[in-house]
Amino acid sequence: MKRAVRIGGASGATSDRRLGFSQLVSAHPDDPVDVLIGDFMSEANMTSLAARKAEGAEGGAFEAVFVDAITPALADIAKYGIKIVVNAGGSDTQLLYETVVNVVKQQQLSLKVAWISGDEVLPALLERSKADPQAFANFYTGETLASWPFKPLYAQAYLGGLGIATALQNGADIVLCGRVSDASLIIGAAAWWHSWDRTKLPQLANALIAGHLIECSTYITGGNFSGFKELEKGGRWLDLGFPIAEIGAEGEVVITKQKGRGGIVSVETCTAQLLYEIQGPWYFNSDVTAIIDNLQFTQIGENRVSMSGVESAPPPPTTKVGITAHGGFQAEMHYFLVGLDIPAKARMFEQQVRHYLRADIPNFTLLDFQLLGTPTLNPQTQASATVTLRIVAQARSAADLAPHKFLRPIVDLVMSSYPGGTFHLDTRLGIPRPVYEYFVTKLDQTAVEHRVHMHDGRVIEVPPPSVTKIFATQQPSAPSFKVEAGAGREWGETVRAPLGLVAGGRSGDKGSDANVGFFVSSAEQYEWLRQFLSVDRMKTLLAKEYNGKEIDRFELPHIHAVHFLLHDHLDRGVSCTTTVDFLGKNVAEFIRAREVDIPRAFLRKPKDGVKL
Repeated sequence: MKRAVRIGGASGATSDRRLGFSQLVSAHPDDPVDVLIGDFMSEANMTSLAARKAEGAEGGAFEAVFVDAITPALADIAKYGIKIVVNAGGSDTQLLYETVVNVVKQQQLSLKVAWISGDEVLPALLERSKADPQAFANFYTGETLASWPFKPLYAQAYLGGLGIATALQNGADIVLCGRVSDASLIIGAAAWWHSWDRTKLPQLANALIAGHLIECSTYITGGNFSGFKELEKGGRWLDLGFPIAEIGAEGEVVITKQKGRGGIVSVETCTAQLLYEIQGPWYFNSDVTAIIDNLQFTQIGENRVSMSGVESAPPPPTTKVGITAHGGFQAEMHYFLVGLDIPAKARMFEQQVRHYLRADIPNFTLLDFQLLGTPTLNPQTQASATVTLRIVAQARSAADLAPHKFLRPIVDLVMSSYPGGTFHLDTRLGIPRPVYEYFVTKLDQTAVEHRVHMHDGRVIEVPPPSVTKIFATQQPSAPSFKVEAGAGREWGETVRAPLGLVAGGRSGDKGSDANVGFFVSSAEQYEWLRQFLSVDRMKTLLAKEYNGKEIDRFELPHIHAVHFLLHDHLDRGVSCTTTVDFLGKNVAEFIRAREVDIPRAFLRKPKDGVKL
């Protein structure tokens, strides 16, 4: 039996630090890794790269930052025999392949490069949609693709990891993917190392969740972590170490990180990352479904956490597809308001803008006024008394948002505006930029032509799973805790304080939905949390942010967490949303700041992960 494979998460986004590959491979003699994965894809750059491809833009439609990141690491990759698996091809995986092959040749290395195809599925979608107008429904809106008022430019299916495993089994050193699901990178690496096939559902499910934990790189070692203050001592929030997942032959998982770097791997950081961007207790992938409501983490050493309790089921017969279309254009302007009477100042200026633009507003598809921040009472600095009024407009054509129809009129109002009226001198955001609509649906896996293109010209077909399971459209949801005999414990004296003094949190985006989860560090606190955090309570905590849509809830008792899915909370998704929290990452931090009645006993005893 082979030892556990050590898979390093070297990149979690196109905006991640580009030193992960070099750091991890150069440390190999003292801190070895077998495979490095890098996820450079998101819904944001899927849409922008799709538009580049459709428009034939120069330079290709792949993530060039991957080439920047991998180039200085290639010599060590070859020296130590480390495998590389990445999501970076975007809409031009073959061109990325040719680019990487040229870089490898320039360095006179013998690394074998393979690439995965099959994620580009627009022709299949359009053909079936024409024959059956009801075939494809949007996950979030329910509208059909046939009735969508936008012209699709590109469509990508989320592939599984078995193509990656096939490439590695056939000798590839570097495997380039256009769009596999984020965790498929880890599934593929582990399946190759341990020679798993599709029948190994428990092992694949554990690899899937291990992938979910490390694919966002340092999010699991202290990044985006509500307990971040504990990292300040000793400068541990500097130079956060990239994560490593150790996956055994039976699917055993241990999460750790680079030696000698900052950050931390703890039950709390793993819990936080588990709660990120999930949709409920069923975690779907093209290769397997993981069921996570009985998952638990155990601290087994310094910066070492084991995972257990993941259950498995066959994958669904379908896979997720994202379809990109031109959505029009967006422009925005920022004004600053200071001191007293902020609502009245904002009201005055909004009415002035609407009056001045009244002839052009009918051509806008959206015009929104947003106050960002609240001035400090009795401010000691002018900055602390300042808030921003953000004015956002969208229209189908750039001409409708041309500077003389949006930017210039709003600037011209400065002399007639509220006391202290001042606009931001950098007016580049006022120039219309394209935005993209994103339609999310499902496609039968049997309709996907999943192929591996090897370094020697061979093309290997990857068949879809033969055993699948149809799941209910609605994930399991419990609006409140289950009342048992003798239910509802009394918690004694309470104190009005921010929820975040007791609970950590993590939130994220999936299309227009936001997910948010909260966790505490003791069983006693969890009993309070699960009783307190009902769907109705979440609506109250959201306050004016609640949009009246459905909210799903489920409990994770073994990690002391409660999770919510907020339907349509993020407008229309990252590619065309007008909110500043376009990735939903601050939903948790907003709710943690809300004051609630907390049992006094919990505030007297600070727990690991959340410092009071």
